[in-house]
Amino acid sequence: MGKGNVRLINQGPYVMLDNDLVRLTILKPQGYLTGIKYGGMDNILDLHSSESNRGYWDLNWNLPGGKDRYQSVNGAEYSVIYNSNDKLEISFRSTYDPSNKGTKLPLSIDIRYILNSGVSGFYCYAIYERPAGSPAFDLVQTRMVFKLRRDKFHYMAITDEKQRVMPMPEDLLPGRGKQLIVPESILLVNPINPDLKGEVDDKYQYSMDNKDGGVHGWIGSGPVIGFWVIFPSHEFRNGGPTKQNLTVHTGPTCLAMFHGTHYIGDAIVAQFQEGEAWRKVFGPFFVYLNSTSKVSDAYNLWIDAKKQRLHEEATWPYEFVSSPYYLNAEERGSATGRLFVQERFVSKSLIPAKNAHVGLSTARAEGAWQTESKDYQFWVQTDSNGNFTIKNVIPGVYGFHGWVPGFIGDFLDNTLVTISEGSETQLGNLTYVPLRDGPTIWEIGFPDRTAIGFYVPDVNPMYVNKLFVNSPEKFRQYGLWDRYTDVHPESDQTFTIGISDPKKDWFFAHVDRRVADKYIPSTWTIKFLLNSIKKGIYKLRLAIASANRSDLQVYLNDMDQEHMVFQVMNLGAENAICRHGIHGLYRLFCIDIPSSLLLDGDNSMFLVQARGGDALCGILYDYLRLEAPASPANSKRREELESFQFDYHV
Repeated sequence: MGKGNVRLINQGPYVMLDNDLVRLTILKPQGYLTGIKYGGMDNILDLHSSESNRGYWDLNWNLPGGKDRYQSVNGAEYSVIYNSNDKLEISFRSTYDPSNKGTKLPLSIDIRYILNSGVSGFYCYAIYERPAGSPAFDLVQTRMVFKLRRDKFHYMAITDEKQRVMPMPEDLLPGRGKQLIVPESILLVNPINPDLKGEVDDKYQYSMDNKDGGVHGWIGSGPVIGFWVIFPSHEFRNGGPTKQNLTVHTGPTCLAMFHGTHYIGDAIVAQFQEGEAWRKVFGPFFVYLNSTSKVSDAYNLWIDAKKQRLHEEATWPYEFVSSPYYLNAEERGSATGRLFVQERFVSKSLIPAKNAHVGLSTARAEGAWQTESKDYQFWVQTDSNGNFTIKNVIPGVYGFHGWVPGFIGDFLDNTLVTISEGSETQLGNLTYVPLRDGPTIWEIGFPDRTAIGFYVPDVNPMYVNKLFVNSPEKFRQYGLWDRYTDVHPESDQTFTIGISDPKKDWFFAHVDRRVADKYIPSTWTIKFLLNSIKKGIYKLRLAIASANRSDLQVYLNDMDQEHMVFQVMNLGAENAICRHGIHGLYRLFCIDIPSSLLLDGDNSMFLVQARGGDALCGILYDYLRLEAPASPANSKRREELESFQFDYHV
């Protein structure tokens, strides 16, 4: 089909955007997307849902200290922003007036749709704005939701490996589905598709890190049509590259998540103070539509969608967006540099930070990018030599953040980075010095901010999701917290340094143990041998990949107050274990252990999950390392290295 002109059609309470490939029908002035005509299907969206519940924006918010409020976003004023033969952009805006006192959402929101000529899809974005003088409030979550036709769309795809026929929405109702201990987890006892009987369906099983996502969607039949949400950039999504977000779930539902608390908890809520002004552009993202006349070619729609994602990424930032608050490439800047790691117990030379994640965020503390939610973040991975270029950065003042697989902690450069319009900022050589006092006595795990390297058990056959059988993501299965008791029915885990294997003998989640019908605290023991004791302070580096409602205590050689070296109460609210994640909010604890608590010969360290009665409390450890005290010579050498100015070439 040739490249047709874009047409704007007003029809009663609806406005339609048509380019001969796609026709959008939108309710005005609310901005609800009520219809998508494409590929021989009059409406891709769910005909059983109300017109306000097919393609819509929504959010969760609250007043400080108040209850969570769910709200659908709808406009009060419709306008045409741009209209030509090649492009249409329309707006649905609601404007907040701070002088109107009350409990109304203190945000002005402008929802935009863009349809370009010859493009098999459309773009969506929204401008959220707080005028000065607005009352305090918390923004918890916001997203755009698409509900597709339940009689047509049954097959979802989010990666090459994670694709499957999904249950029907009726399968989640009593009689066909049985709710498990986690409300979102449903055991399919009598599904419409008998092939799915006995499986567990849970929307969180299909979560993805921002850095690993970018395209997800559904393939429908009769005709064969693909519906894909594509993120050309993640700069406007909160929480940085490791933030996990929902993608698709039984409905069939397709989500564009921008801002939320999943796998992090309330620490990532955007809290706005009284009078604080703010503006952020969420998006644009692209809804891509493709089709084929052959059922046998259905998989190729996924291949094509991945190619389209690469195209969208290559053309970001878009030139066709009309809002002055969305900056094009000429209005942005870049930052280039090279990152090294200085770890004297690994190498006498500086180590190029291979495949490190580096980024610019307005967060001003180490690791605080994980919970930064008001501004934009810009992340890339370094190459094998530690080189990086961060492109298309919105002008501003940022902290330079990073983390390097294989090394503990977070990097934050001492110097803030200023990006201006059209600038190419040279950051030069940067050096990350991970925390270290003395040589390693022992270590457990690999520092990559996840618990993936530990023992993840097979799923209980009663609760299987076939998609994750024989999968590297077997942690996505339901109920794995209870498998700890199956592995250790009589007593808790003991790990012996030099004998035990972390991949076989270290359970991936430190949870309570089930005894009869209750859950009791669990104590993990690490046994290790010391041939001699060096006077001074030993260091335990305890890197945690996630925590949920945990009371953690650490003891040396005896479990009394004198031998307790660490305690933290009510740690975490990430729900990573019950939501089938392998990481959440990364934390690093550095624990002092006086040499007087250690013994010549056999020693035992006790890690106590002290909160009982909670099946879903638990800790995902990333990495543990015990260091000997630093010698005076090493301490002096470390000071010299940390002040060392280098000129390093590879």
